[in-house]
Amino acid sequence: MKSFRILPLVAASLFAIQAHAADYPERNITAIVPFPPGGASDITARLITAKMGERLGQTVVVDNRAGANGSLGAVALKQATADGYTLLIGSIGVFAINPALFKDLRYDPQKDFDLLTVVVRTPNVLVAHPGFPANNVRELVDHLKQNPGKVTFASSGTGSSDHLTAALFWQKTGTTGIHVPYKGGGPAINDLMGGHANVSFQNLGAVAQQVKSGSLKALAVTSDKRNPALPDVPTMAEAGVKDLKVYSWQAAAAPKGLPAAIRTRLEAEFAAAANAAEVKAKFEAVGFEVVASNGEQFSKFLTGEIARWKSVIEVGKITAE
Repeated sequence: MKSFRILPLVAASLFAIQAHAADYPERNITAIVPFPPGGASDITARLITAKMGERLGQTVVVDNRAGANGSLGAVALKQATADGYTLLIGSIGVFAINPALFKDLRYDPQKDFDLLTVVVRTPNVLVAHPGFPANNVRELVDHLKQNPGKVTFASSGTGSSDHLTAALFWQKTGTTGIHVPYKGGGPAINDLMGGHANVSFQNLGAVAQQVKSGSLKALAVTSDKRNPALPDVPTMAEAGVKDLKVYSWQAAAAPKGLPAAIRTRLEAEFAAAANAAEVKAKFEAVGFEVVASNGEQFSKFLTGEIARWKSVIEVGKITAE
């Protein structure tokens, strides 16, 4: 008899969830960015959430929670209520690299998250402090060979796409460098501009303006063709380094268990906001390409990305520092 008494409660609960989804959103939404302000994830989040807030009629508040290559923010998402009021906008590192990098990772992006969309992608760009002696990739390779283990490569964190791109660059060119991990792209870029680090593979979208202003100089991009945001900067292949094509991407997720109606709504709102003419233009101006996939597409894509970066980490014997 007890089992039959539960059924009306279950039905009432489902009805309440459906009613809640129909009224969503009724209050502000929090978008966790698991890195400090100034990096590619932060730039992506602030551009996309401003437009989503307009469309949803509620403010989407960006909450920067940095640490452990995005893991701290990801764990916070896992622990949040799956009601659509807590989201995460983060990088390839959070979703595809950390699972292979950390042995005791306290979240699983494929099991603990509802994947919503890959918002944008961007190649990395090899940038240097303006006073650094190398002005192109060939000069950098020569400088590295003449000064083994002396040139510092800043990154947004151990296991980030910029760190792994540097590792691939060393492997492809037979060189070495000193990896200097920061707690996000913003601090790494600031130290690079200040002359406290020599070079870095940063997301193009995070440094395009600094390159244009002369605060950094760009040596090459990791895309298969030149980027419209920096049309004078050659690709790695053009610069003489083959098979070094890397795209970083920024994606959105929610805690596992979103009501279907809210999940569908969020997928649609992310796509609409990213493709809004003024938002898309801003993304493209700093080197981002809008992807705006749906959750199912993101899930299939992520499976391949996790396998790819796991291989890179194993070959390079990269460990969390």
